Amino acid sequence: MGARDNRIIFLADCQSFYASVEKAANPAYRGKPLVVSGDPSRRSGIILAACPLAKSAGIVTGEALGEAQRKCPGLVVMKPRMQTYIQVSLQITSILESYSDLVEPFSIDEQFMDVTASLKHFGCSAAELAAHIQMRILHETGIYIRVGISHNKILAKMACDNFAKKNGTGVFELTDANLDELWQCSPHKMFGVGSRTTNHLARIGITTIGQLARTPLPELKQRMKRYMKKNCDIWSEVLWRTANGYDDSPVTPDAFSRQKGIGRQTTLPVDYRKPEDIDVILGELAMLICRRARAKGYMGSVVHAGAQGADFDQPGGFSRQIKILEPTNITREVYAAARQLFDRHWDRQPVRKIWLSLDQLQDDSVHQLSLFGDRERIMQLESVMDELQDAFGPAAVFYGSSLKQSSQLKFLNAKIGGHYK
Repeated sequence: MGARDNRIIFLADCQSFYASVEKAANPAYRGKPLVVSGDPSRRSGIILAACPLAKSAGIVTGEALGEAQRKCPGLVVMKPRMQTYIQVSLQITSILESYSDLVEPFSIDEQFMDVTASLKHFGCSAAELAAHIQMRILHETGIYIRVGISHNKILAKMACDNFAKKNGTGVFELTDANLDELWQCSPHKMFGVGSRTTNHLARIGITTIGQLARTPLPELKQRMKRYMKKNCDIWSEVLWRTANGYDDSPVTPDAFSRQKGIGRQTTLPVDYRKPEDIDVILGELAMLICRRARAKGYMGSVVHAGAQGADFDQPGGFSRQIKILEPTNITREVYAAARQLFDRHWDRQPVRKIWLSLDQLQDDSVHQLSLFGDRERIMQLESVMDELQDAFGPAAVFYGSSLKQSSQLKFLNAKIGGHYK
């Protein structure tokens, strides 16, 4: 294992998070198999989360809802409520922060904690503190968490994924004394390693994490280069460091406080073929992105737009970006850039999915004043629109193009992260 320090790191993972939230909110479903799925009426009926009872029936995340229902005829199906899930996640963060000021969200259902100082304060072992936190979160939210414990983040993550999720207590501490339990596993059990990389390693004679860890790094680089027929030194070193548990990255509470971009996408209910229909969607996405940028105090100088075709096997489409002259959070300027990208790169084939983002963000408190035109007046107008929507809801004011039949604004306003609030 990697060079030692005195840190104790937790990775707290919520079991079947979306499904657990729904079960906690609906006690009548406690003993029933339940899944959270996208809306089948809009061609997005994919399993997003399945409770343990549903998983025991063979249901897996990512499969089609129809297939899951065939496996389990009595399946309870809930539509996602992303705003609720975000609120519960923040509630769990708040609970964790009552034990340590070093809490770093890793995803909506996973969070790192540095509890080194906490253990001295509470006068208990890492496993005892993990069990107490586990009990408290279950009592206050109805969510069962599993906790991986080790000296750093990468090992805490692997302790959780490979052991805490599978034992009876939901808590596992990975130390020098039991490291061999991890090293006996396939490289597929390493964080960030999938089946393709596992197959590559097997072809050079490495079938366990321990074999990978014990292979001298120069030798690993040489063997990988010979097999892949290209330089892959960085990749080899990442694999080797992960296997050995080298990770000195700190638990950083504000790791995601600075956004790099703001974007939205939508899967359309029917294939869009007409430029004027796509224009409506681009305008709506631009409006939502710019409103969010203004709320967060950002302007962006790069617009990124793309589309995916209707054929899932050969989806086609494009993804391109354009640098604009001045940073902006004005809807019509972002829309104009997106329209320019579509004019250049769309092949006029049917479109199923459209995305748009504003990137290279910067603080909007300082921006170039315009000597000509009415840019400041437009910014003030959009600010007033924001105030009206904040006060009376997103449908209080919108652009007239959203009255067209091709509009998706109603569905976009009802979603967070592509799922219903």
